[in-house]
Order: sequence, then C-alpha cells, then structure tokens
Amino acid sequence: MYDRMQTLTDEMLQKIHNASMTVLEQTGVAFNDEKALALFKENGFKVVGETVFFDRSDIKKALETAPSTFKVHARNPEHTVTIGGDDFVFLPAYGAPFMATEGGQQRTGTMEDYNNFCKLVQTSDTVDMNGYLMIDPEDVPPETQGLDMVLSNILYCDKAFMGCQTNREIAGDLVEMLAIAFCNGDKSKVKDKARSVSLINALTPLQFSDEMTGALMELAAHGQALVIANMVIGGTSGPVTMPGMMTLINAEVLAGIALAQLVNPGTPVIYGSTSTATNFKTGAAAVGVPEQSVLISATAQMARFYNLPSRSGGGLCDAHVSDAQAGYEASMQLQTSVRNGVNFILHACGQMAGHISQSYEKFLMDEEYCGMLRKLMKPMDVNEEDLELEIKAIDEAGIGGQYLTQPRTFKLCRSEYFQSQLFSHESYDAWQRNGGMTMEQRAKKALASRLESYQRPAIDPEIEKALVDYVNHRKGE
Repeated sequence: MYDRMQTLTDEMLQKIHNASMTVLEQTGVAFNDEKALALFKENGFKVVGETVFFDRSDIKKALETAPSTFKVHARNPEHTVTIGGDDFVFLPAYGAPFMATEGGQQRTGTMEDYNNFCKLVQTSDTVDMNGYLMIDPEDVPPETQGLDMVLSNILYCDKAFMGCQTNREIAGDLVEMLAIAFCNGDKSKVKDKARSVSLINALTPLQFSDEMTGALMELAAHGQALVIANMVIGGTSGPVTMPGMMTLINAEVLAGIALAQLVNPGTPVIYGSTSTATNFKTGAAAVGVPEQSVLISATAQMARFYNLPSRSGGGLCDAHVSDAQAGYEASMQLQTSVRNGVNFILHACGQMAGHISQSYEKFLMDEEYCGMLRKLMKPMDVNEEDLELEIKAIDEAGIGGQYLTQPRTFKLCRSEYFQSQLFSHESYDAWQRNGGMTMEQRAKKALASRLESYQRPAIDPEIEKALVDYVNHRKGE
C-alpha cells in the first residue's frame, strides 16, 4: 500500500455524494448531442431539451458496470500498464499551445517538438505512458493534426498512449488506426482490449459539448478507456468554496461516466479533475496553489469512494521559467498526487505557465523528480532473510567499524539508492570543475544527449505503411 494523505472523512465524502445527487436530480446536465439525448430517453431518463436529469439509481447502475482497474495494452507488451488500485502511472503534460524557451520566452509548437516528446517518453525509465497533444503543433492543419499526433505516438514510441478525441469523427479515426496497429485492420476486434486512453472534458458548469459527447460515445462503443474530467475554476466557473467545487466536479464526472456505461457497459473510465482556484488579482486560473493540492486529494478520495481509478494533479506550476517557483509548485502538486493515490498522473512532466507552455528542460527535471517520488513511495521491504544478512554485516563491522568495503555494499550500491542524473549532489569544488551549471543547464545538455541516442522502436513495415496510407487518405478527403 502507498502512503495516503486524507483530505476528506468518510462522512464528508458521503455529504458531497448526496449534494451531487441533488444537483443531478434538480438541475441536471446538458448534453449537446442528439444521439446522446436519444440514448438517455431510450433508457428512461428524464430529458428536457438538452438537459438530462439523473436519479440515484441511474448513477448506482453506471458505477456497478465501471471497472475498478483495467489494463491499457501497449504495442510492446512490456509497456502495458494497469490503471487503478495501488498502481500509478506518470504521463507528460497535455494541451500547451506554446513551447517555453530561454529567458521566459515562448514560441509556437511544431510536429518536430511533438515527435521529440514522443522520443523522450520512449527513452524514459520513469514516464509510463505516452500522451497526446503534448504540444499543439502549429505547422500542421488543426483539422487533421490528430491524425499526425496519433501516427507519431504509434511510430516513435511503443508504450501505451493517449488518443485523439476532438470530435466523433476524429475519435473514429483513432479507432481505425488502432485497428491497423493492433488488430490487422479488423475494426471489430478493437473493442476486445483498451489500447488507448482519451480525455473527455466537461464544459463547466454542467455541460458536455457536442464534440466531447460524440467522441465519448464513439470511443466507449469500441471499448477504449476514457478519462471523464473537468477543470472547475473556483469562483468563476464554479462555486468559490472547495466543498461547493467538489459537488460540481462530482456531478459532472458522474454524468459523463453514466453516459459511457449506457453506450457500452464495462467501458473503462477514470474519474478525473484538474480543478483549481481563481487568482482574483487577475481573474485567471491559478494552478500552482495549495487549493489545487487539496482538490487533488479530494478527487482521489472521491474516485476511491466509487471504486474507480482517479486522474488529477501532475507537475503543475504557474511559473514561466524553470526557477524555484516552478520547482516548489510542481513538487507540491506531484507529491500530493502520488501520496494521495492518484492513479493516472497526467501533466507529470513539462507543464509551465498554467498549462500555456511546455518545456523540454522542465520535462527532464520533472521526470527526475517523478523517479524520486516513485522511490519515496516504495514500501520498505523488511524480511527475516535480509535481516539475517544485515545482522551478520553489523557483527563483522563491529563497534566503530565501516561498511564501505563490505561485499553486500558492493553488491547493492548501484541499486539500493536512487541515482540522480540532474540533481547536483557533488561538492562545491566538483560542481565548479563540471562547469558550475544550474539544473536547467544540465537538463539542456541531457536533452541533446537523449535525443541523439534515441532509436525508433521496431514496427512491422506493412503496418507502418497501412497507417501512413490511412493518414494520407484521410488528409486528402
């Protein structure tokens, strides 16, 4: 078991559940999609215009069919991951329109940047899954960029990955590409296993857009995993208090989960939120704040209350450069995520400026910190066999002895402790001899080495050709 920080008591969880049920029963949630509304009506839901009302039995039934854990199958089976339970996975940042450059400057992202992030994920011992929209590539048409990003996810990395969900049509493209990559082109077999995870965001407050609803239904129909999530901003798009925010968060997420289970009972879903507070000095969302940490904890607890996997947190910060502010804020949110048992930690690496920019250097810095957290969260293994060896070592060293030259030290010195690559633990003189570099400078140097050493994972040439042909065909339509 991993360490758990507890923001809410069992009584508080029940109160938030009850409040959310009241919202779903009295106010309802709007779904701007005719197929979704028809499905709700067919299943006996009260629908007025585009507003759907849910009673407690509707939510209870949906939760009964949603799995508590599931696997996301990778192109390389060694990289298949489990979502839920005591497991957690780290993923890169998602959705930034700009790349952060030196001195707090920004530039637009490109497909080369996107491909580079795929390469960093592939070569990482810490990042468990590849993402999607790791940077918004401005050099490809927005209407077809989802095709390009999914193609890169498959070709440049053989880990499990996130997929496109811009609308129903683009979600259909993801299904077709999964069929080519995993099922010899047989679309009917895609439903057999979850091979992608897609992010479905509510349009707070209390709405799901036609694009998100269509994508949800298309992907659920084909058995692909969904993060049903929102970003409630306290005091602007949601109530100003955190209990009020949690009530709204919960109502929206449960409504989305209910639709996914109506489409295809058993659809893998992740209970998600990256909600936070408003900076009332500017009116903008503030992500590197303690209120978000509290909401991360509460989100994880609400997911466990419903026996569902959770998504929240990450290396979130408002800083525009990789400075102390970026480090403090990201470490607060990342440590809160893992210590509270968040299962699916999106934005773990690279996020800056409140989701506005993505940084290569911060990606590597966050990655190293994630490795530290994984070590921190690993339970100490205390067993009689090892203790007997330690007693023997202590006896041999005796009073006032040393352990540096003991065989057991030689055997375990490289594996027992976390080996830092970017954090400096050297003396001042050694640091000066090595250039006196900041951590950001060391990350920049490591980036060049990492990309230079990258090797593309093997893929069947016929599958690659079929994927490229499909993408080119769809772009030409």
